[in-house]
Amino acid sequence: MGTKFLADLFCLKGKTFLVSGGAGLLGSQISEALAEHGATVLIASRNLEQCKAKAGELETTFNTKSEGYQVDITDSKSIEVLFEKLKLDGYQLSGLINSSGFGKKNTWETISEEDWTYDLDVSLTGPFRMTKAAFSDLKETQGVVLNIASMYGIVAPDHRMYDGKKYANPPSYNAAKGGLLQFNRYLASFLSPHGIRVNAISPGPFPYESTQKENPNFIDRLAEKNPLNRIGIPYELKGAAILLCSDASSYITGQNLSIDGGWTIW
Repeated sequence: MGTKFLADLFCLKGKTFLVSGGAGLLGSQISEALAEHGATVLIASRNLEQCKAKAGELETTFNTKSEGYQVDITDSKSIEVLFEKLKLDGYQLSGLINSSGFGKKNTWETISEEDWTYDLDVSLTGPFRMTKAAFSDLKETQGVVLNIASMYGIVAPDHRMYDGKKYANPPSYNAAKGGLLQFNRYLASFLSPHGIRVNAISPGPFPYESTQKENPNFIDRLAEKNPLNRIGIPYELKGAAILLCSDASSYITGQNLSIDGGWTIW
């Protein structure tokens, strides 16, 4: 059967990954991890300037190829245009990371049907659209899909922790991330005949620095909610992302890895 060395299993040289939302708070950490391990990293979101800036940073820091693109994952035509550009630029995907979007801040009392529909479009239908568009490439490369879900696709938010609309967790987000985890399992089953592996990461509390400064009491409540008694640091997603995007996880599919300080064990 031969021996496989870890350095080879985790190496991503010669592989190309598209990271939707790859310049955001958590997506940027995944982009960095992929680049550090030698992959070509294509970053796409609605903010083209931010994507290009991140791509330039990756090229400078990790001496690997990276490019920024614009896409709106709620718009099928925008996704079609993106994949046409990727093909024209000579890229064939080895992997897709669906990490775009959060949606709109809402409480149960304030959310409208329009908000609900929009949030599901971003966090659930968006990954569906992107995976459909990437499917032909992934069949040829026997690639991977990594879906970024959430601990709130597994457990409900504790209403006692949230104070007001600004720091609320909307019901649409929970529904979408729960749906994404089930979609993840479905894809793992039905894409397996093509050699495509599909897995998910469910981050726990990784609040923005602005939130940490504005509402330290909220941060304290988040920290107290899990066994490690602290919030997450964005770089702590990197190890799991590389595991699930590399050959080190060649016998893993349909799984969800919670990176939440133990939040979901209680």
